[in-house]
Formats: sequence, C-alpha cells, structure tokens
Amino acid sequence: MIRSVLLGAGSYLPSHVLSNDELARRVDTSNEWIVERTGIRERHIAADGEKTSDLAIQAARLALEIAGRTAEDVDLIVVATTTPDLTFPATAARVQAALGVHQGAAFDLQAVCSGFIFALSTADNALVRGQAKTALVIGAETFSRIMDWEDRGTCVLFGDGAGAVVLEAQQEAERGVISTFLRTDGRMHDLLFTDGGPSQTQSTGKVRMVGNAVFRQAVEHISGAMLEACARAQVPLDAVDWFVPHQANQRILDGVARKLAIDPAKVVSTVALHGNTSAASVPLALDVAIRDGRVKKGDLVLMEALGGGLTWGAALVRM
Repeated sequence: MIRSVLLGAGSYLPSHVLSNDELARRVDTSNEWIVERTGIRERHIAADGEKTSDLAIQAARLALEIAGRTAEDVDLIVVATTTPDLTFPATAARVQAALGVHQGAAFDLQAVCSGFIFALSTADNALVRGQAKTALVIGAETFSRIMDWEDRGTCVLFGDGAGAVVLEAQQEAERGVISTFLRTDGRMHDLLFTDGGPSQTQSTGKVRMVGNAVFRQAVEHISGAMLEACARAQVPLDAVDWFVPHQANQRILDGVARKLAIDPAKVVSTVALHGNTSAASVPLALDVAIRDGRVKKGDLVLMEALGGGLTWGAALVRM
C-alpha cells in the first residue's frame, strides 16, 4: 500500500493587521458586534503589490524546510486559490518557478473555501497512483482584493494568508492521508459568490453572501462530510484526536461541535486572529496547532471545509 504522508506544514500571514476597531472606522460596525457574531478580532491584509503567489511562496518554503525536503524533491504543486495573480497562467506556475522546481506539474484548483481539502485529495490521488512522489499542497488567498469594504456582512469576515503542506508517497506507511470526501451542489451557487468574472462581466467582482443560509448549510454539510470521511476509513469519530476546520466563523465551529457532540477542546480555532482566509484557513490552522505542540506525530486529524459552489469536504490524516 502507498500512502501520502504529511511531512511538514508552513504558513504565512501578511504583516499588516486590520483590527475590528480599525475596521469600525470604515464601516458601520463595532468590535463587539463582530466578535459576538463571528469570533473574529483581527485579520491580515496583503500590502500593495503583495500577490497571492508571494504568500504561497513564503508558506511553501517554510513547509519544505520543516519537511526536510528541497525543490529537487518536489514533482507536483497544487495551489488552491480563488484569488489568483492573473486569469492565467496558474499561480502555481509562478510558485514553481520561484521555488526553483524544474520538474513535474503545477496547477491551480478552485473550490473557494473548500479548496485546500479538494487540493489535498487531488494530490493524494496523484501520489497513490504513482504520478508523483512529493507534492506541495498550498492554500493561498488575497481575499481583501475582492471585498466590498462597504458591506459589513462580508468585509468583517475575510483576510489574507497562505498555508502549505508537503506530502510524500511512502510504501506501507502507517501515517498519511487515510480518507477524503468531496462534494459540490451547484444549485446553491447564489448563496456565496462574486458578482463578476472574466466571462460574465470582464471583472473580478465582489463577494456576495446570504449569511444565514450559508451558516445553516455549513453546519449540516460539514458535519456530514466529517462523518463520511470517518466512515470511509472505518474510524469512529471519537477516535479523532484533533479537528481542524475551515476558519469561517466561530459560531459555525461551535455549531458543528454541538451537532456531533465533539469536545470543543479538540477543535483547533484560529479564526479570532486571522478571520476567514478561504482556502488558506485549514493549512494555516493546522500549522499553528503543529507549532504550538497540540498536533503531534501519530495523531489522527480530521480537516473539513465548506465554500462557495456550494462545495464541502473532509480529509482524515494520521500525522
């Protein structure tokens, strides 16, 4: 059996921090209103000229360093992003060139906030089938570039950042990706979307969301994805050591934990410090939990997310 073993993780946040109080001077809101409804206290915003690829490159370099691998080892790069540098070529191609990776394939994947889970599953499939040996899986976003900063229902939620992991195909490994579960339901397209795009409006558009409806769908579908990933692996939910969810909203994290009777102490939450970084949020949170010593080698970790599309999914990994 070949399994995709997670060797290391890395993350990067832009230096500029936008607090709730600072945001309240720009839009009709307050720190108390934001914290009560989302749990978010601050978010990081990319500097002028700082691109999604710049964030991805920083996170990838850290992940490679932690994993003890170099550019010569990497033969697959998958970048999950909704905010690419350009319409084309792929942001992954720019990352590949900057890292000095001169072999293999590099491409972007678009599943919005579920992007990292989809990218992890895609890379896992390639490694298990022998199409690559070592993969960089990156979630990177500059969501601040597509925000309507006058819409307090969305602009308080999102921030910029990147997270990355290194996966390596290993024979007879006890660790690694155990199962994944991916779903999309395009009938719910209008719950979370941008009002523009190259084909439709010749622009990127701004984020639009039906917040209450997304909340209900998130709790239901994230819970279902978690149970399905465990069922596919024949692992009971209570055997999971750590839950690393998409950091969308603390109320969603709490709602899923209540629905599945999960101990909140086992849920990694970083949403207060960087808000919703879309495809970057799961690897960002995972990296934080590894660095602070919570997630250790051998731990069973369940990652999950829901995003525009609607898309949702989960991945069960033995660290």
